[in-house]
Amino acid sequence: MSSTTQTTTRRDVLGASALRPDGAAKVQGRFEFSSDLHAENMLWGATLRSPHPYARLVSIDLSAAYKIVGVVAIITAEDVPGKKTYGLISSDQPVFAQDFVRYVGEPIAAVAADHPETCRRALAAIKVEYEVLSPLTDAELAIQPATPPIHPDGNVIRRQQIITGDQDLQGEIIVEGTYEIGMQDQAFLGLEAALALPDSDGKGIEMHVATQWLHEDQKQIAACLDLPAERIRLTLGGVGGAFGAREDISLQVHCALLALRTSRPIKMQYSREESFYGHVHRHPAKIFIRHHAKRNGEIQRIEAKMVFDGGAYASTSSAVLINGVTHIQGPYRCPNATVVGYAVRTNNPPCGAMRGFGVVQACYAHESQMDKLAAACGLSPVEIRLRNAMVTGDKLITGQVIESVAPVARCIRETDAIALPAPLAKTAHPLEIVGGSGLTSLPHNIVRGIGWGVSIKNLMYSEKFDDFATARCQLKDGVATLKYATVEVGQGFVVLAPQIARSVLGVDEVVLDTVDTGIGSAGSTSASRQTWMSGGAVDGACRLVRQRLFEHVGKKYNIDPLRLVIEDTDVVDMIGDFRISVIEASTGVLIDETFEHHHRPTEELDENGQGNCHVAFAFVAHRAVVDVDVELGLVKVIQIATAQDVGRVLNPIAALGQIEGGIAQGLGLAVMEEIVLDKGKMRNPSFTDYLLPTALDAPSVVAVMIEEPEPQAPLGAKGIGEPPCISVTPAIAAAIRNATGRELPRVPVRPQDICF
Repeated sequence: MSSTTQTTTRRDVLGASALRPDGAAKVQGRFEFSSDLHAENMLWGATLRSPHPYARLVSIDLSAAYKIVGVVAIITAEDVPGKKTYGLISSDQPVFAQDFVRYVGEPIAAVAADHPETCRRALAAIKVEYEVLSPLTDAELAIQPATPPIHPDGNVIRRQQIITGDQDLQGEIIVEGTYEIGMQDQAFLGLEAALALPDSDGKGIEMHVATQWLHEDQKQIAACLDLPAERIRLTLGGVGGAFGAREDISLQVHCALLALRTSRPIKMQYSREESFYGHVHRHPAKIFIRHHAKRNGEIQRIEAKMVFDGGAYASTSSAVLINGVTHIQGPYRCPNATVVGYAVRTNNPPCGAMRGFGVVQACYAHESQMDKLAAACGLSPVEIRLRNAMVTGDKLITGQVIESVAPVARCIRETDAIALPAPLAKTAHPLEIVGGSGLTSLPHNIVRGIGWGVSIKNLMYSEKFDDFATARCQLKDGVATLKYATVEVGQGFVVLAPQIARSVLGVDEVVLDTVDTGIGSAGSTSASRQTWMSGGAVDGACRLVRQRLFEHVGKKYNIDPLRLVIEDTDVVDMIGDFRISVIEASTGVLIDETFEHHHRPTEELDENGQGNCHVAFAFVAHRAVVDVDVELGLVKVIQIATAQDVGRVLNPIAALGQIEGGIAQGLGLAVMEEIVLDKGKMRNPSFTDYLLPTALDAPSVVAVMIEEPEPQAPLGAKGIGEPPCISVTPAIAAAIRNATGRELPRVPVRPQDICF
C-alpha cells in the first residue's frame, strides 16, 4: 500500500463515522490487490501439490518438465538453503514435502516459467512416485496412544486440562450433550498473491504480499532462505480480507526461492480452488459437556472433553485449544470444573486461525447446554442466562479474575428489549418467505423460531506472548505523517489511525506512509487486537509529538507548556487568551517520535489450567429469529438482534460494519458453510459447492453498542471484529430447534437434520 494523504473538511476525529479511503476504489474495481502487481521481466510461479492425504514420497522426476520451452527453474525440498520447515508456533510444516506428504494439497515442487499456462504444463509433466498409505482422519483416534504417529512430533499437538474446585460435586440438575462443529473456510475476497523482486547481488528479496503479519512472514522467510531478516524487505500488497487464513505463510517462501534462483521477479497467485488447499481453515471440533446446577438454574460445575482437529500440521492449534478450554464455561459463573482438551494432527487439511479462534467451537457447546439447562429448570432462555451472568470481579475456571468491564446482563437485557419482527403475513410475497425465488415453500409448512446465544471472547494474545505494536508520527507544517506495519485487512485501521492523529494533534491533513517492515512490528491483524495495540501505538506516538509541540510553542512564546491544550485545530492556553493554529505552530518545525505499545503481561497455564493467561475480554448477546420450512428443511434467518460490549465506539459506521460482517460469517457456519471431507480429500474446493451467504440470505440486523469504556485500553475501546461471529451461530441453531423440536447437536444444520 503506497503512501496516502487524507484531508478532511468535517473533522473526522474519534467518534465520527469516518469513511474508508479505499472504499470507492474497491466497489469500482480500481483497488490494486496483490494479484494485480506486475514487474518488468517478470516470471510466473506455480506449485505442484500432492493428490494424496498420506503417502511416502518415493521419487520426483523433473526431466520432462525442464524440456518444456519457457520453463526457467524448478525447485524442491533439496533447494531450500535454510530451515526446511516453518510454522507460527511450532516449526513442523515442510516448505516442500520431503519423505512424506500428509494432506491433499501439500507442496511438492514449484516452477518458474514465462506464462501461467507454461507453469501448468510443467507441473503436469513432473513425475512423482508415491507409496500411498492409509490416512488418519479421525481426530479422536489420533488421541489414542496405540495409533501410529503421522508426524515425528506425534499426533497430539497439545493436551490441556483445567481442574478447579470440587471434582465430585453432583448437581440437582444435570444436563449433557456432545456437539460437533464443521470445518469452515475463511472465504476471503482477494486470493493469495505475492510479487518477489531479487536484489541485484542475489542476497536479498523485496516482496509485496497479501498477509496479516509482515514481520512474522519476514522472520520465517529469512530462516528458510538462510538470510538475515533485514535482507527480506516486505511491503503490504492490497489485501481482500483475511479472517485468520493469512497468518500462516503460504506461497511466500516458494516465491522468494524462485526469485533468488532465477534472478528475476516472480509473481505467484492462487486460484480459488488452490486457495482452499493453500491456507488453513477453522478447526472442526467435537465437544462433550455436562452441566451440574441447582434447581434454580445456578451453575455449580462443568465437565468437558474437547477435541480439535488440527489437520496435518500444528499452525496455531495449541493456542486455539487454549482459547477453547478457557472459554468453555461461557460468560457465566462456574466455581468447579473438570475439563480436558486436545489439539491433534490428522491427515486432514491443516487448520489454524479463523475469526473467533477456538471460542466459536466452545460457544456452540455451552450455549446449546444453556438451553437444555433452562428447559430442565423450567426457566426461559433469557432467565437462565441472567441468573448465571458474569460480572466484573468474577473468576474464570482458570482462576483469572475478570478485571474487564463485563456488562453481560446488560447485553442480554438490551438484546431482549429489541422489538421482534412482525409475524410472517399470510399474504407475504413468495420471495419474502423460505425458499425465495425457488418458490418451493408453502406458508402452512413454515414455523417461526427464536433462539439465544451469549459469548465471552478474549482480546489480544495470551499465555506470556510478548505482544506489542510500534508506530511513528511526524509533524511538520500542520501535516501529520504516520508510519506503522499494521496490516489493513478490512478492519478499518486506515480510517482509525488518521482519526487518532486528528484528535490528538488537531491536524486535518494526515499522510499514511507505506506499510512495510521499515518500522518495528505491529503484530498480527488478528485476535481483536489492532485497535487496542496499534491504536495505542499511534496514540502514544501522537501524544509524544504533541508534548514536543507544546514545548516548542511554550519556548517560543514564553508560556508554560503544561498550560497548553489542543482545541479543534488550535493550540490554546487554558488560563490565558493565547491561541495559535497547529499549522502555524508547526511551520518550519519537524517533530518525529516513535512509540511502542505493550499490554500488561500474561501467564502460561499450569498443569491444572490455572493462571492469568488472557489480557482482557469482550461480551455480546445475540437473539435470532428464523423461519423454517419443516417439510423441506429450509431455513431463512429473519432477524438478528444484538447488544455488544464495545468499550467505546471510535467510528460508528465501521463498528456496525464489523458487527454485520461477523453476523454474516456466523450465519454461514450455522446453516451452510462446511468443507466436506471424504477420507482426507476435500470434496467442495470451490464457491460452486462451498456455499456462502449472499445478500439475499442476510437478515435484518438490529444492533446496540454498549459503551462502558475499558480502563485498560489506551482508547477505552475493545476490539469489535470477533464477538459478532461467535454466539450468532448457536443463536440461529437454537432458533431452528425452537421451531422444529430437533436436537441439532451439529453445525452447520443441514436440511436432512431438520426433516429426517
